[in-house]
Amino acid sequence: MQYKTIALELMKEQTELHELLRTTRRLLPMLEIFAQQLKDNHEGWKETLSQAKPDSDPSWINSQALELALKELENRLRALSPKDDGELPTLDNAIAFLVGRMSIN
Repeated sequence: MQYKTIALELMKEQTELHELLRTTRRLLPMLEIFAQQLKDNHEGWKETLSQAKPDSDPSWINSQALELALKELENRLRALSPKDDGELPTLDNAIAFLVGRMSIN
């Protein structure tokens, strides 16, 4: 699966965040983090759903797991987008936020 492509498209939906990361040359490192997070969450959800519904069709499990992982990434990207004051989190704060979220899942 093309996790980087999917993550990049979701990042592009958050135009201010995407533009700031691009212009400050932080887009690629953050894309790597988001893509790995998406992959890990997708695999985690597949495992969870497989255990919860062992008789389910594997393609259904895969699809549902991807939907859940995508929703999680969308929520994280929204949380990192500019707030009402127009400020974005620093890269260090963003990475700390992501690492903290990864350990929860």
